[in-house]
Amino acid sequence: MSISRNFKRVVLKLSGEALREENSKDNISPEIVGRIASEIKAAHDTGVEIAIVVGGGNFWRGAAASARGMDRPTADYVGMMATVMNALAVQASLEEVGVPTIVQSAIEMKNVAEPFIRRKATRLLSEKNVVIFAAGIGSPFFSTDTTAALRASEMGADAIFKATMVDGVYEADPRTHPEAKRYEEVTFQTCISKQLKVMDSTAFSLCMDNDIPIVIFDIGEHGNITKALGGGEVGTAVHANAKN
Repeated sequence: MSISRNFKRVVLKLSGEALREENSKDNISPEIVGRIASEIKAAHDTGVEIAIVVGGGNFWRGAAASARGMDRPTADYVGMMATVMNALAVQASLEEVGVPTIVQSAIEMKNVAEPFIRRKATRLLSEKNVVIFAAGIGSPFFSTDTTAALRASEMGADAIFKATMVDGVYEADPRTHPEAKRYEEVTFQTCISKQLKVMDSTAFSLCMDNDIPIVIFDIGEHGNITKALGGGEVGTAVHANAKN
């Protein structure tokens, strides 16, 4: 992959679904969250500054609820609450393994999280705290992928790492097209023009405009978070100069 691997500050995007056991009735698996926290700690111990954006799909999907009749803004606000629950679970597991962690919420809920303040978040990261950004950007119609792109831009991050349930970006959905080719690297423009759904177009556009590469990798393979954040080659790199 032709992107720099000397990362000082990164944003890790965790999907909500990755926090639960497959086919389990529990929305959050403490064992899985604990394993993720241990991998984040290993990367954090190397000195990289880590911010986290976590989705809420293990509890709620606003777009799906809207399609079933709920008005979209309300459905999205419920989803934002789901991200706060996940953020608190990840925070608890990180602190259990000795990583100082702050949750900042885009929606005020002072009893459980700090409000999002860009300059404070930047300072906390420079002091080697992990900062988890919860409640999306605080407005409906924007995904947590877009939140990750926005916060990465605001924090001056070197890259975004999206830890998801697939091992990279494919030319078509590998679940329905098993012959689909996986890209080693791919441009933002290709992702947008081909409507590759691994992130939404708003997130891709924001990262393209601010020259922030994205690495999309499989969270299910143990050790991948540490490897990715430590500069190892995993998944697919999305950036402006990819040869695809």
